[in-house]
Amino acid sequence: MVISGVVLFFSIKILLESEIEEELYSNKNRVEVILKSDPEHQGIPPVIEVEKVNRDQQRILNDTLIYDPLQDEIELFRQLSQTKLINGQHYKITVRAMVIESENILVAIVSTFLIIILLAFLFLFYFNTNRNKKLWEPFFINLNKIKSFSIKERTDLNLIDSGIIEFDELNKELKALTAKVYSDYQNLKQFTEDISHEIQTPLAVMQAKIDTLVNATPINQEQYQQFTSLENDIRKLKNINKRLILLAKIDNNQFTDSQFISINELFQEVLLNFKELTSIDYEIKHSEELTVKMDRSLAHVLANNLISNAVKHSLKGQPIQINFFENRVQIVNSGNSELANPEQLFDRFYKESTKRDSNGLGLSIVKKICDYYGFKPSYSFSELQESTTGLHTFEILFTKLL
Repeated sequence: MVISGVVLFFSIKILLESEIEEELYSNKNRVEVILKSDPEHQGIPPVIEVEKVNRDQQRILNDTLIYDPLQDEIELFRQLSQTKLINGQHYKITVRAMVIESENILVAIVSTFLIIILLAFLFLFYFNTNRNKKLWEPFFINLNKIKSFSIKERTDLNLIDSGIIEFDELNKELKALTAKVYSDYQNLKQFTEDISHEIQTPLAVMQAKIDTLVNATPINQEQYQQFTSLENDIRKLKNINKRLILLAKIDNNQFTDSQFISINELFQEVLLNFKELTSIDYEIKHSEELTVKMDRSLAHVLANNLISNAVKHSLKGQPIQINFFENRVQIVNSGNSELANPEQLFDRFYKESTKRDSNGLGLSIVKKICDYYGFKPSYSFSELQESTTGLHTFEILFTKLL
């Protein structure tokens, strides 16, 4: 539109100049006809002027500024001056025509185009806004339905038709995809439950048979140690199985019974249970009240795994330190040196300890629980002054309190 406006401006300007020149030549011819019958004709100033001259002069076509008494201002005229021999006398005939100023033409064109552009913009904006709103409304309705879809609740994804081929094909594929995801979820859930039951039963039978064999049959010391080792391996396998099932349940979002839990009371309860089984001591240096909303069974697992890890790896005779702050809890235990790969500490089955009762799943479960609720676990090591030992600090930042 800008380019066409420029082209239109110059086209109109050239056209007007051509028309004015054509009018000038026409008026000049009329004056010549009048002079043949009236040699004393003086013209109509400033539009037509006639004067007698002694010789023939060159034709001049140009623009000039002349005061117009009727308009009482100086106006731009296009004028044609030419001599003509009439009845033996040279006459200089000057005819003029007022020129429409280019600025006026430009203002008119620009104003017209701006009005057209504004009206077109308002129309297209209103039309496109309403049209797009109508076209995209089914899409956003379906999008909200997809956001509220839960794989744990068997609810069909009832998407509305939009009448648009692409959206309807997308709805069809989404329905098929969610049905497949739900089917896979149910199969995985069923597999988890079945494998839990199927593994626990033969392990329990194996342990019972070992107990019966040890109690009913005379065995020597070496055989007793082998049976004891076998029982420990079975117990360890059962423990790994339970923890893997727990990880699978967390992944499948099967813990939805959230409630307000006092982290202070929960950790102290777990500490008392460990104190009854081991000779470990503990101390609490900071005891601010800390309450978190989460599933109680997962909170117990979280506290149990953190304290169990500290008990297993703390130096003999050194107490475990628990610190409760406004939005975080710290578990500190003594150690000889910093971990070699602290960035892998929360990875599944990763362990640096050589102890047989460590399976590398405890801290992985801690990380999984924290990810489930949006908490942030971290680890740090600090060396003690004038000592070859240091302190391992595990911290849980409860970023989504209450």
